[in-house]
Amino acid sequence: MRKTVVIVDDEPDILELVSLHLKKSGFETKGFLEPESFLNFVQSRKPDLIVLDLMLPHTDGFDICKKLRTDEKLSDVPIIMLTARGEDTDKILGLELGADDYVTKPFSPKELVARVKAVLRRSEKGEKSRDDVVHIGGFMVIDPGKYQVRVDDSKVELTSTEFKILMLLASGRGRVFSREQILDHLWGSEKAVVDRTIDVHIKNLRDKLGRAGSLIKNMRGVGYKIEE
Repeated sequence: MRKTVVIVDDEPDILELVSLHLKKSGFETKGFLEPESFLNFVQSRKPDLIVLDLMLPHTDGFDICKKLRTDEKLSDVPIIMLTARGEDTDKILGLELGADDYVTKPFSPKELVARVKAVLRRSEKGEKSRDDVVHIGGFMVIDPGKYQVRVDDSKVELTSTEFKILMLLASGRGRVFSREQILDHLWGSEKAVVDRTIDVHIKNLRDKLGRAGSLIKNMRGVGYKIEE
């Protein structure tokens, strides 16, 4: 079955260009020029990935990203932000809100398609993982089969990227993973390096995990590890 990619952009030419290249690569696409119809659509049909513009009428992509990440049904859908706002502060904010990647305009359609494929591969690896349930610190449980994390028996909503980072750290408890190793785990040869990308995701993880966040240790100048 073909993967469905939803595109939200208020520029018809951009919408058509992105849709055309994704269709050529075998994806099913659905495009929206404004956020209201998009939000109505995803309530009835969950897409495999969302390409989201930041500058939209009546609202912006940051607000939409926030809504999606707090919606239990849609919180795990990968999001790629596509925007002319290329400042580092915007990129970092997008990652903090749960975006999986950030592409700036003007852009190469072929590169965007490659990013879509890479993000979907990361997401699929997490979904297909059926390793044993991992217990950490006596109060955090990671269930790869259900793609679920619980702290003190309360479910924690993570993005696909955050979940993959947590699983990597948990798989080698006590081992320090460098930022480069984490990026390689997420992206491989197709990684798109953004300043502070890993630091931003780790900060989000710690915040979302509550008291379990303190289990993620920063080894200054080296990287990160989980230590009970």
